[in-house]
Amino acid sequence: MTLVDTFHLSIKTILSYQLRSALIILAMALGVAAVVVLTALGDGARNYIVNQFSSIGTNLLVVLPGRAETSGAFPGAVLGQTPRDLTLKDAELLGRLPQVKRYAPLNVGEAELSAANRLREVTVLGSNANLIPIRHMELAQGSFLSHGSGSNAQIVLGAKLAQEFFPQQQAIGQRVRLGGNRFRVTGVLAPQGESMGFNSDEIVIIPVDQAQSLFNTTSLFRILIEAASHNEIESAKQVILEMLKQSHDGEEDVTVITQDAILSTFDRILHALTLAVAGIAAISLIVAGILIMNVMLVAVSQRTSEIGLLKAIGARAEDIRLLFFTEALCLSFAGAVTGFLLGQIGSLMLRLAFPQLPAWAPAWAILASILVALATGILACVIPANRAARLDAVLALSRK
Repeated sequence: MTLVDTFHLSIKTILSYQLRSALIILAMALGVAAVVVLTALGDGARNYIVNQFSSIGTNLLVVLPGRAETSGAFPGAVLGQTPRDLTLKDAELLGRLPQVKRYAPLNVGEAELSAANRLREVTVLGSNANLIPIRHMELAQGSFLSHGSGSNAQIVLGAKLAQEFFPQQQAIGQRVRLGGNRFRVTGVLAPQGESMGFNSDEIVIIPVDQAQSLFNTTSLFRILIEAASHNEIESAKQVILEMLKQSHDGEEDVTVITQDAILSTFDRILHALTLAVAGIAAISLIVAGILIMNVMLVAVSQRTSEIGLLKAIGARAEDIRLLFFTEALCLSFAGAVTGFLLGQIGSLMLRLAFPQLPAWAPAWAILASILVALATGILACVIPANRAARLDAVLALSRK
């Protein structure tokens, strides 16, 4: 038998048993589609997290109170002690370091914003003018913390808040009340949407000293640092730790987190998660392979006379074995292609349902799922093919 004859006979057999062939193709397709969709979801989540952290600024270091140990806890917590507070003095000391390009002290809280007969709870960020470039925010109008009279009473509104409170007039120059204090609107943020768990279109930014007065605190929530260059991030981290150790009477009571470390950690975790869900989905390909083997074993008994006739007219054992392998390969290939298309449709549905999630299946997952599907189909056919090849021509023809 030539390869062309083997291929034509395999296709004819597949078309003769349409329901059986359709079930095998469906089982294989579902396995491939599951791998594609789940890896698209996992890789999309990884890219989303990476993009979110990248959007908060470049060359970023975050200083927070308390020393984080390998256990994930702060020493002294068991004894009821609390970490030493970060203060504005600490922030000013760090701002003088040559490795530091900008610094932004940060306080965060909630307060009621009222103006133009409207009232709502808003998230308040207290900082300095460096917060906007460090966090890669943009001002659509006005400025923040410009010099001049009354500069301490300035407030910047998020884009949505400006539209809600002043829909028919210019927000710049308007007076608003935040908590118990009055502020003059000097800036409006450009629309940016959600980033790192909060919507920047629904926040307000005020000077850090005003925020501390509003929230009745002298401590800082965080200090954001932008290093002078990417190459100086590690050196800046060490210098910051040493500077604060000296400032805090020799106590190492702060933690400095670099943006690269955060990204690297999330990347490793989510990449491992993607591999895990791909492995779980690949189990369905093994199930599809078992189905192919069972069906082929039944086919050997159903096609005994056909196999005997092929051997009687000169077909060798290798030809019979190749015939079964070709059928399994065609079914597996059809299932893999169908699964790839279903997986792409599933990924598209994820992107439509969650526009912010870049749910694209990685190329390695697509290629691996197709190759595993083909390999599974071929391996599952080994036993049936060998059984068919060992049939005796005379005995096979004598069976009904």
